[in-house]
Amino acid sequence: MQHRFKAFPLTILAASLCAGGVLAQGAPSTPDRAAHYAAIAKLPAFEGVWQADRGSVTRLRAAEGEAPLTPSARAAVDAYNAAKEQGRNTQTEGANCVPVGMPGAMRYPYPIEIIYSPGKVNIVIETHSQVRRIYTDGRPLPEDPDPLFNGSSIGHWEGDVLVADTVGLSPQVSLIAGLHATENTRIRERFHLEGPDKLIVETTITDPALFTAPFITTMGYKLEPDWEIREYVCQENNRDAADAEGRPSMNLGLGNND
Repeated sequence: MQHRFKAFPLTILAASLCAGGVLAQGAPSTPDRAAHYAAIAKLPAFEGVWQADRGSVTRLRAAEGEAPLTPSARAAVDAYNAAKEQGRNTQTEGANCVPVGMPGAMRYPYPIEIIYSPGKVNIVIETHSQVRRIYTDGRPLPEDPDPLFNGSSIGHWEGDVLVADTVGLSPQVSLIAGLHATENTRIRERFHLEGPDKLIVETTITDPALFTAPFITTMGYKLEPDWEIREYVCQENNRDAADAEGRPSMNLGLGNND
């Protein structure tokens, strides 16, 4: 028995070495990092901190300047707007620090930072300290993606234009006020420069249950070379939280708000 216990660790060690050899034989070769970064150096100058120009550059291409909604989607939006006009509660999950999700994540009044790395374009969003990863390594879109606030994004280059497709949005995501994403919502973004300090992102949303035609918007961003992305913790000192019934609980100290 004593010899058997001594041999046991040796047996495990031998098996581990054999398994390691098999794994090593089947593992892909180490990527050529120098080649990857040389390719990155040739990409358009998207890297840096950008601030959305929400007032002057955003424009909409749709009939009569409105989203091309299906009847059911229009009814949902109209109901939301009616409730808002009547002063009823329209507080969203964002009041409790739930991220707004795509495409709104790219439209906050806070900056974003674009960073290249091998096989992906990373977008750091200051609001909620989020990170989007647009994979450009040739992988396909997931067929059955987990629902995520910012979805799963796959991109490719068409010359100097980055084309990113996003699927798998959480049903909590509001595409526009009163209208939530479905499992068939798909977003396509086209990133391009209109100058050394001006980035344009054209966003197209399609969903047969929500839109009768592609819903296209355009947002411009200004390069801010001296800015840095700062930490953003929504839960810290949150004065806009909703109560148990979803009503705004903000107290401005203007009187009795018990």
